Amino acid sequence: MPTALIDTTMLSLFIPTFFLVSVTPGMCMTLSMTLGMTIGVKRSLHMMWGELIGVGLVAIASVIGVAAMMLNYPSIFQVFKYVGGAYLAFLGVQMWRSRGKMAIPEDDDASPSEASAWSLATQGFVTAIANPKGWAFMISLLPPFINPKLALPSQLSVLVLIILLTEFSCLMLYASGGRTLRRFLQQRGNVQLLNRVAGTLMVGVGVWLALG
Repeated sequence: MPTALIDTTMLSLFIPTFFLVSVTPGMCMTLSMTLGMTIGVKRSLHMMWGELIGVGLVAIASVIGVAAMMLNYPSIFQVFKYVGGAYLAFLGVQMWRSRGKMAIPEDDDASPSEASAWSLATQGFVTAIANPKGWAFMISLLPPFINPKLALPSQLSVLVLIILLTEFSCLMLYASGGRTLRRFLQQRGNVQLLNRVAGTLMVGVGVWLALG
């Protein structure tokens, strides 16, 4: 990559650093695993693109200084946090009771009602945007990898692209793991248990989002 675009030494350090951060279990990864378990990897992609938009916005804002303002005025987060967390917790309770649009039918051939692509994308977006810890992390992680002697737009474009590709890969990894767990339990007739595991995880993400 041309040196004029980005500092290659910093880039070689940034890639493994962000991968380790992204692959660590968190709200978004738990959500991805839960959806992979219940609605499958393919439909989980709707949540993922919403989450990636949110992560991209947080990353860009952290560099241009908007994130600092957001952290200084935490009340901005409250509507997103509480409404988003309550909605995810509600979905989790429904799943735990084997009801709702995301619960796994006990008959694997059954066709349950499906959550819309928009609602799934919104879940991902809100989970990414409404997490103050995510903002704080981006503020601490990204600026040190920006070389003030090089053009900011080109550096930021490359770093955000790496962030999105890495985040997407990790989301797919977690969703695929959830799908594998679903198949394992379904083979043993433990669909109700699977719904309860997924529901508990979803409630946990909701509480985490609201109180984090």
